[in-house]
Amino acid sequence: MRSGAARQRIISKGAEKGRRKFLRFFPKGFQDEKYFAWERGYKLRAHERWEELLDRPVFKSLLRSGDFSEICARAIKTLSGTNLLFSFENMALRDAVRSPLGARRFAEGLFEFVYGRAELPRRFDNWCQAVASLPKKQSRVLTHPVVTVFGFIAQPEIHIFFKPTVTRTAAERYGFELQYQSRPSWETYGNVLEFGAIIAADLGEMKPKDMIDIQSFIWVIGSSEYE
Repeated sequence: MRSGAARQRIISKGAEKGRRKFLRFFPKGFQDEKYFAWERGYKLRAHERWEELLDRPVFKSLLRSGDFSEICARAIKTLSGTNLLFSFENMALRDAVRSPLGARRFAEGLFEFVYGRAELPRRFDNWCQAVASLPKKQSRVLTHPVVTVFGFIAQPEIHIFFKPTVTRTAAERYGFELQYQSRPSWETYGNVLEFGAIIAADLGEMKPKDMIDIQSFIWVIGSSEYE
């Protein structure tokens, strides 16, 4: 028979090591002023810009009026002041939505991904297909960072931002087996969300607020910037 007391979660050695590394840089955890200055602050400001520029009513109104280029411009503007995408990804995205067809595909696909009513796996795969269909010039626009950054900015309580190299390193150090595929799909993204959920549970006492905190934790334990 199980005891009435709550079972204590067993934290892996990799998880403990990751926590120690994070706290070495930010002793007060997610409440540390330096953490806000270095990691959380600019990501939170990007979310606030999204809420101002592309919340659901505004986004829907722009769609109805056919202002697809304006939607693209606003979405890209939410990234200003961040270093979430590489410069070549930013350039590829701007090129991809420059034409009326590219702008429409991007705008309609993004709305359905962020605000649609279908199940998340279907919405995410449809969004990947929409991005894959965008015109491309030199660099490809279908990358994990491009397909995850807007969900992360729009709904950080649900979505995570996925940088493959750093996240794969963090998962290996943490002891999580990440099922990675280079082509974006729900299979990989769902697995990254599972990794984030495990981290959130392991860090319960540190009270992470949302996926901004979880993604920042992943970045700290996996990035060479924090070696």
